[in-house]
This record gives sequence, structure tokens and C-alpha cells, in this order.
Amino acid sequence: MEKRMTVTDYFATPETNTRQELVYGFVREPDAPSWGHQEIVARLLFVLERFVQRRRLGVVCGLPVDVVLDRRRALVLQPDLIFISAKRLDIIRERVWGPPDLVVEVLSRRTATRDRTRKLEWYRKYGVKEYWLIDPWERAVTVVALQRVRDASKPGRVYRGRERLYSRTLPGFRPSVARLVPASSSARRSPVAGRGYVHGRRQERSGEQRTSS
Repeated sequence: MEKRMTVTDYFATPETNTRQELVYGFVREPDAPSWGHQEIVARLLFVLERFVQRRRLGVVCGLPVDVVLDRRRALVLQPDLIFISAKRLDIIRERVWGPPDLVVEVLSRRTATRDRTRKLEWYRKYGVKEYWLIDPWERAVTVVALQRVRDASKPGRVYRGRERLYSRTLPGFRPSVARLVPASSSARRSPVAGRGYVHGRRQERSGEQRTSS
């Protein structure tokens, strides 16, 4: 039977190059990101970090970093990219202890459904202001103002092609989707199937059913 861990237990385990998250006490391992996935993250990190640094708005991180959303219930995620505003930098202490202002997830075949549903709800529940979901195949970016969500079936605005993003969290940051999501990224892989997360060879769903409430 899978052992449930506390946040303290989790951070006491040996460091690993494998991406891991702690979902209500249970360790989960997302699939390794594809080349196209990393290409998008790197491109967004470059563009966003330059914008943020020039205006001294805060910090951007595009490397896997532990974000502790709920210490008591042991929920620790590793988003693809985060932004934390200058006035909230005190939540960074080796790890991030609290919700970032902005979270970005690049959709993949196995995580698309999870990113659009469970993660969206977690980020909203724990106070993330804005959530971007980047779809490499549609070359689209959905921007969700999480604290303004009223209809879960229509959580945000979708931008495509030459349309420029609008962000309440980063006023003035108006790149086009085409600049952030190159055509080469969408051409390398098949469309999103949204099959969920995997833990080893098993679907995570059974573990989540035991722990979520």
C-alpha cells in the first residue's frame, strides 16, 4: 500500500532530477516534458523575464520548483513557469511557500485534462491570481483570471495566432501567441489526448480517489 507523506517527509527525501509532486500526501511523477514543451517554456521565460526585470516587477522561474500550496494537507506542485510579484518575494524560502501571482502550464498529451480541471481548481482555491494554459497543437493560450471565475465551463479567454495576450497580473505585457508558441512546437507531436497523470505505470486516479475530499 502506498505510504502517505507529510511535506516534511517529502522534503527529507533525496533530491532527484525526476519531476515530482506531492498530491495530498502521495508522490506523483509527471511524464518527462517533450522537446517542444521545453522550447515553449524557454521562449516564454526569455520574453517574460525580460519584461519583468526591466520594470522590476518581481521574479520569474521556469525551472521545476516546489510550490507549497497546502502544507497541512500536503499539496506541493511544480508548475512549468511561475511569476511572483516584488511585494510577495518573502514567500520564496528555498521553495515557494504560498501561491504565485501567475502560474503557467504547457499542455501535454497526458496532463491536458488534469491541467484544465484539477490543477485549475487547486490554483484557484489556494489563491493564484492568474493561470495560463498553453496548447502547443492549437497554438493557443487560455488566460484565466482565477479569482474572477464564475462559470467553470468557460473559465478564461483563449488567444490564438497573432492575437495579443491581455493579463491583469502583468499589465503592459502584450506578446502575440505566435511569438510564444512557434509552429515548430505544434508540428512535432500528436494532438492532446488528455489522458491524465501517471505514477510509474499506473494511473494516478486511484490514489486521488483515496485522498481528495
